[in-house]
Amino acid sequence: MRCNLEEKEYTVFGYKGKQVRDNIHSEDVANMIHEFYLHPRQGEVYNLGGGKGNSCSILETFKMVEQITGKKQRFTYVDRNRIGDHICYYSDLSKLQSHFPAWGITKSLPVTLVEITESWMARLAVRSTA
Repeated sequence: MRCNLEEKEYTVFGYKGKQVRDNIHSEDVANMIHEFYLHPRQGEVYNLGGGKGNSCSILETFKMVEQITGKKQRFTYVDRNRIGDHICYYSDLSKLQSHFPAWGITKSLPVTLVEITESWMARLAVRSTA
């Protein structure tokens, strides 16, 4: 988002930009931590992320960002993936949701991207007046 708004070039490494990641809003992370605080489960391990419903590729993200900002994303492609990178990752939230039924994802990926845009635009506005 920052590169798009500041019209900076983004570097995509490998997998033709089709690597998939899940995305989670910070409020959903904080809410999960609060649920764990209220109902701790000793010795458990969880994957916390946005899940399949909030996952997308880098190229898909660029398209969503461009729709929000109206600016084309500039990027270069390096035809080698990062060491240890994987083509697709999203968290299986079923264990979390079964252990903490009061918790769930409340912010969709489009909402998260709009909020990030608004935050960066506010920061950039402050910088330009300083």
